[in-house]
Amino acid sequence: MTLKHLIAAAIIPFACNAFASGDAPHWEYEGKTGPKAWGDLDHGFAECKLGKEQSPIDIRSAKKAGLAPLSLTYKASGAEVVNNGHTIQVNLADAGDLTLDGSPYKLVQFHFHTPSEERIGGKAFPLVAHLVHKNAEGKLAVVGVMIKQGKANAALNGVFGHLPAHAGEKQALDAGFNVADMLPVDKGYYKYMGSLTTPPCSEGVRWQVLKTPIEASKAQIEAFQKLYKMNARPLQPLNGRALEQS
Repeated sequence: MTLKHLIAAAIIPFACNAFASGDAPHWEYEGKTGPKAWGDLDHGFAECKLGKEQSPIDIRSAKKAGLAPLSLTYKASGAEVVNNGHTIQVNLADAGDLTLDGSPYKLVQFHFHTPSEERIGGKAFPLVAHLVHKNAEGKLAVVGVMIKQGKANAALNGVFGHLPAHAGEKQALDAGFNVADMLPVDKGYYKYMGSLTTPPCSEGVRWQVLKTPIEASKAQIEAFQKLYKMNARPLQPLNGRALEQS
């Protein structure tokens, strides 16, 4: 099976960052089709305005809890960098798993937002990477990795060096990609239940946001921001949800 077919098999069960079908209404991050209008663009987007467990949030006053360490078994995988019209997304063929409560969630893609959609104690970062996982029942879990400006990120060189300039363009990474190489050593995290941050804003997503950011150089960050100067949904109310930290 070719790399192209492996990646397709990994991501076909659900759509990309937007998790929306090709005939879904056009939406953006600003203007008449921006976040305030998402819930009215299509009946399938209703949760964007009616949902009570929406993402992103400002993470503050998280309760200290006896959370289990994140069980991450990532490995090198075939990878394809895609400009999907809303972000740069890296689709992964066989990249390993995140295990939550005994259930493996397969890592299928990661993508970026600028500035970071989540905030920690009110602080935003220049970028955030969202690592998207799916289990056998179709449920989703996301690991958020904050990215601050600093030294060049060697693990992400291949991605930032192959950013497709136009929506619909894609570029295979010949050397593949191992997400483990981009993660911080300290994997302490915040945990809460939330949603997709793009239409249809579906809820029931398990969120784990790492406390420790990784670094990327100014040039790497600006390479992304040249394509997407702002692609972050505004903060959503917590509405009494449990917010825990390890």
